[in-house]
Amino acid sequence: MPRIENRCNNPTRPDTPPRLASPRPVPSHTSSSFSQSSRRARAGTEEEEQGPVRAPERERRGQDMRGSSRRPLAAVLAWLRRQPPKVKAFLAVVAGMAALVFIRFIVHDHDNLFVAAEAAHALGIAVLIYKLTKEKTCAGLSLKTQDLTALFLAVRLYCSFVMEYDIHTILDTATLVATLFVIYMMRFKLRSTYMVDKDNFALYYVVLPCFALSFFAHPTTSHNIVNRICWAFCVYLEAVSVLPQLRLMQNTKIVEPFTAHYVFALGVARFLSCAHWVLQVLDTRGRLLTALGYGLWPSMVLLSEIVQTFILADFCYYYVKSVFGGQLVLRLPSGVV
Repeated sequence: MPRIENRCNNPTRPDTPPRLASPRPVPSHTSSSFSQSSRRARAGTEEEEQGPVRAPERERRGQDMRGSSRRPLAAVLAWLRRQPPKVKAFLAVVAGMAALVFIRFIVHDHDNLFVAAEAAHALGIAVLIYKLTKEKTCAGLSLKTQDLTALFLAVRLYCSFVMEYDIHTILDTATLVATLFVIYMMRFKLRSTYMVDKDNFALYYVVLPCFALSFFAHPTTSHNIVNRICWAFCVYLEAVSVLPQLRLMQNTKIVEPFTAHYVFALGVARFLSCAHWVLQVLDTRGRLLTALGYGLWPSMVLLSEIVQTFILADFCYYYVKSVFGGQLVLRLPSGVV
C-alpha cells in the first residue's frame, strides 16, 4: 500500500502551516446589540465633544428667535423715524382718534376715564415715592414740576369744596398729600442729590400767563367770580405743569427708569383725561359745552386737555420705543421738548 503522510503532524513540512480551528459563530442578536451599543457610545462621545459648541449655538438661535419677534416693531419704528415731522403729527392724530374710538366702545361710563386718569397720576406719584425711599436719590426729578403739581391740586381742591364735592375730591386729596411728601423729600432729605443746575425752567413763564388767561376765559356759571377764576387757573396750570420736568430731561439727555415710568404715567393720565372730555362732548352732542358756559371757556377747556396730551406724546413715543427695545435707561435725542 502506498504510504499516507500525515501533513498536520509532520514537522518536516514547514511550508504547510497548521490548520487553525474555525471561530465559533456569533449569534445574530448579540452582534446587533453590540453594534447598537457602539453607535450609542460614539454618539455620546460626539455630544460630549460638541456640547460646549452647541450650547452657544442654541443660545444664538434663541436670540435670533426673540429678535425675529421684535423685527416687525423695529421695522415700524425705523419707518416712523424716517418720516418728516408733518407725517408724524398726522399719524399721531390718527392714532389718537383710533384710541378714542376704541375706548368709546369698551368703556360705557365715560366718567370712569376721569377717575382712571387721576388713578394713573397717583400711580406715577407712588413710583416717585418708591424711588425716593428705596434709592435715596432724587436725581432726574424736577422740583419745580412738583411745586406746580401741588399748586394746581390745591386750587382744584378748593374749587371742589366750594363748588362740587365728589369722588374726584378724595382722589385729589390723596394725590396732593403724596405730592407734598415728594416735595418734602426733595427739598430737605435728599437735597444733595437734586440737580439744581439742570432744573432751570423759570416758573413765571407758566404761572403768570395761566393766571392772566384765567381772567379772560373762565366759567360763566352762577358761582362766585373768584371761584370761577381759580377753576380756570388750575385747568390751565395743569396743562403745562410738566414742562419743567421735560426741560430737565432734555438737559440731561438720559432718563433713569423710575423717572421715565413717572412721566409716562403722567402721559397716560393726560390722555385719559382728554379722552373723557372729548367723548363727553360727543355723547352729549355738544350740550356739555353749553353747560360749561359761553364765550371762550368751553373751547379753552378742550384746548387745554389736548395741549397737555400732545406735550407728553413725544416723550411717550420714545418711552415705548425704549421699553420694546429692552433698554432700561431712556436716552432722549435733541429736540424732544
